[in-house]
Amino acid sequence: MELVPLLQRLVAIESTSSRSNVEVIDALEEVVSGLGFETRRLDWRDPEGPEKTNLLCRRGPDAPGGLVLVGHTDCVPFDPNWAEALSGTVRDGRVYGRGTADTKGFIASAVVAAARTRPMAKPLHLWFTSDEEVGCAGAKMILADGRARPAHAIVGEPTSLVPIRAHKGYCIVDVTVTGLEGHSAFPEVGASAIHAAGQLLAEVDRIALEMKDDRDAHFDPPFTTFNVGLIHGGKARNILAGECTFSLEWRPIPGQDPERALHLFDAAAEEVAKRCGKGITVRRTPLRLDVAAVTRPEAPLVRFLEGESGARAQTSPFGTELPELLALGAEGCVFGPGDIRVAHRTGEHVEIADLERCASILERGMLRFCREDL
Repeated sequence: MELVPLLQRLVAIESTSSRSNVEVIDALEEVVSGLGFETRRLDWRDPEGPEKTNLLCRRGPDAPGGLVLVGHTDCVPFDPNWAEALSGTVRDGRVYGRGTADTKGFIASAVVAAARTRPMAKPLHLWFTSDEEVGCAGAKMILADGRARPAHAIVGEPTSLVPIRAHKGYCIVDVTVTGLEGHSAFPEVGASAIHAAGQLLAEVDRIALEMKDDRDAHFDPPFTTFNVGLIHGGKARNILAGECTFSLEWRPIPGQDPERALHLFDAAAEEVAKRCGKGITVRRTPLRLDVAAVTRPEAPLVRFLEGESGARAQTSPFGTELPELLALGAEGCVFGPGDIRVAHRTGEHVEIADLERCASILERGMLRFCREDL
């Protein structure tokens, strides 16, 4: 099986998270069925309407243990002016296009590795998930399904073929501050939701500073980080804003309850509402409260990937589907071809040499973790 043509076929299918991923799953199911895998789908429809699905493939016994390779089929949006986005153009030893690094390159390497091996005593799973980019919804559905229990899991992400054994959690809340509209020349008649939100954002900075005392030296930065990436509010320059909304995210370090920051935020919101008065209210809606993921450095899978890649396992500040795999009882690691710094950008690409090297490592991983004596 040719690796680059398979990747080009996957890249040509647009699977931005806002769209259905069914077409790319159809293509993958056609290929893996020819390799002797039994397949099963977990179908759902996201709140915006598109049909989504996860494809769970197994070759070997229907039993606990063995190895699973996990790749998400959804991608982030791309600039419509990027002509190569869905082309899979090959140039200078690279394949260009959306998803080449994140993570269709890993998926192609995993399928090719499976094509090079035969069924073994322990199960080999290939899981192709939906909506990783917008909340890991597909992986959470697999966790809820709970029927498969692999012993080892490699979660595909563009790590430059460096094993990632741990990463921070990822939490998001949408916040709505409601005030009382009025003429801006008479501030006493109303209460600006934007002004109240500004005070609340100052409290977020205070919380972030307070939580810097809790540290994990394995990470850079070694503390929980906070960010407000979106904010909207007001109707006109001369109106006291009746509403202001913003999105707050934080990335908790391992061992820290993701809800610690949420409790501190709730206390701060209550204080700001009292201070501002005049009917100011704060409502927040949690979208994600994902814990950090940690695999011990001496775990056999970590040691295997270190030996094969020649790189010492590291940690990462960005989240993946690893927590769901750990929750299933697997020993897990994040690993794959491509550089995270070129993912999510115009010009995303992956080195063909890295794709081939990844496929070879995954092939040896299948031989290592699906044999009878392990």
